[in-house]
Amino acid sequence: MVAREDPDSPVLIETHGAVRVVTLNRPGAFNAVDEGLHRALADLWPALDADAEIRAVVLTGAGDAFSAGGDLGLLDRMVRDAALRADVMREAADIVRGITSLRVPIVTAVNGPAVGLGCSLAAMSDLVVVEEQAYFADPHVPLGLVAADGGALVWPLLMSLLRAKEFILLGERIPAEEALRLGLANRVVPRGTARTTALELATRLAALPPQAVTESKALLNAGVQQAVRALLATGLDGETASFEEPAFQRNLARMLSRTGSA
Repeated sequence: MVAREDPDSPVLIETHGAVRVVTLNRPGAFNAVDEGLHRALADLWPALDADAEIRAVVLTGAGDAFSAGGDLGLLDRMVRDAALRADVMREAADIVRGITSLRVPIVTAVNGPAVGLGCSLAAMSDLVVVEEQAYFADPHVPLGLVAADGGALVWPLLMSLLRAKEFILLGERIPAEEALRLGLANRVVPRGTARTTALELATRLAALPPQAVTESKALLNAGVQQAVRALLATGLDGETASFEEPAFQRNLARMLSRTGSA
């Protein structure tokens, strides 16, 4: 697989032996997911799966955030453009199916806030290292969107159903230590060290017998795959419908007016 070395690419890929380090690359926007980054994430997982030399992946964000979730400008354009909305939802399905079916382990280095889709990417990976100042949050429902792109699918498999309902429905922040206690993270590490720790873990995974790793991961992910098959299409249909809801449109307009992005 050819590494993407263009510093302006929405996703950067570095080769470290049999490990690929994937970096979400919109640091000036806290790695909020716009059209380019969303499309790159949809294309990423098949490209990684086609890499015969890969044994593990590290996923992280550039700058001070892992990902701030959906870009508000993109959400606004999706309200007004049904074709764009359909394209993004198709890509969302590709992202969820791709990350949860990747044959090799994904170690996510949460180097800052992981919100919305960013939070879901971490939850759908295999090991999660989170820095002490970081937090998770899925604000879909308070914003007025169905929480379809990962959190509602996998959080009930990682923590109790009651706690998953609390954090999905209320959209509250989950600090790093609480995430560790709940089962959303494997390790909490000091600021600035998540990438290094994740790379160390990925390197250890890459050195293990590959058939044993990939087939064991497939067994461990059976419940995740079942949830994706059973629920993803219905969830994305609901999220698509959310864009027509006045409550979501009002909330989005209010957020855009605060940021000056309207």
